[in-house]
Amino acid sequence: MKAREVRLLFLVASAVVFVDTMFYAAVVPLLPTLTHELHLSKASAGVLTAGYAAGTLVGAIPGGMLAARAGPRATIYAGLLLMGSSSLAFGFLNEIAGLDAARFVQGFGGACTWAGSLAWLIGEVDVGRRGSAIGGALAAGIGGALFGPVIGTLAHAVGRAPVFSAVAVVAAALAVAVALLPAPSAQPEPGPVHLLEELRRPPILLGMWLTGLPAVASGVVNVLAPLRLSALGASAVGIGATFLIAAGAEAIISPAVGQVSDRRGRMFPLRIGLGVAAIVLVCLPLSSSVVVFAGVVVLAAVALGSFWAPAMAMLSDAAEAGGLSQGYAMALINLAWAAGQIAGAAGGGALAKATGDTVPFVVSAVLCAATLGLMLVRPVRTAVPR
Repeated sequence: MKAREVRLLFLVASAVVFVDTMFYAAVVPLLPTLTHELHLSKASAGVLTAGYAAGTLVGAIPGGMLAARAGPRATIYAGLLLMGSSSLAFGFLNEIAGLDAARFVQGFGGACTWAGSLAWLIGEVDVGRRGSAIGGALAAGIGGALFGPVIGTLAHAVGRAPVFSAVAVVAAALAVAVALLPAPSAQPEPGPVHLLEELRRPPILLGMWLTGLPAVASGVVNVLAPLRLSALGASAVGIGATFLIAAGAEAIISPAVGQVSDRRGRMFPLRIGLGVAAIVLVCLPLSSSVVVFAGVVVLAAVALGSFWAPAMAMLSDAAEAGGLSQGYAMALINLAWAAGQIAGAAGGGALAKATGDTVPFVVSAVLCAATLGLMLVRPVRTAVPR
């Protein structure tokens, strides 16, 4: 592709992931209201939050295979269709089983949109700018998370039906934009057997773990932090504002972290992020006022946000070095992220119900600290793509 076409591709891919994460994050300020109206426990709230991640987990491999074989364009179309229809359902349903199912379908669609968009983008940019491109696309995705709480707060004020009905129109507009893009470059199409063989390589496993670990911690925060803020006296607007600021800070640092990973190596920003995240996560259960707790939530988002670009670029590098297409690389990224989100959201909610909020936060901090220690003691040689 020419430079102008790559820039256009970046804008369209960023718009697709922006909209996907916007409606994924819209549930955050709605969580206390839904918990009250539907009489949900913390575990049930965790299941609702994790429904999207469960759909992404199930859709990760099919989405990657679709991107590798049918092409990124068709994969994005499938994801947009699922995103629009599931968001409509979430707007009109009023029982928890239906809402859980809608979140699941939305997550399956998200696996397709992310796999198609990022596989297409990474396949067209230079290897030396891979971290920057991923960081920029992630910034757009985080920007969606930035506006997600605003959408959720609006839905809290005027009702879920009119707000979530708008998704169908947005999805149709994005499909038109995707249709106008030039055809993607051809990529290798290895079979599932080769993918399973590559899963045994340490660089692949490390990249997946470093993608899944911040998902575990953020899943815990996304479930417990809104409920904790509500218990401390914060309104739905205050909860939405907290996550709005957190997502804004994360969106600002993501492109910068991606550029650093291109220049200093993938491991340099990851080590810093692990150390800071371990400290901040321990501080969350110690915060007893709304303002202090909200501030620590923002710091946690920044620390965990520093993982995404270098970890995803590392996994993309390792997949390419092993002969996998970027569609399969995105499948592994979606798989790792979704598994982490489910463990953090559903597992963290259940653990909080059994032991209190402190234990899930401390477990997340210990995982970050232990990972940093192991990486310092036994460093893994990261892949260098051709």
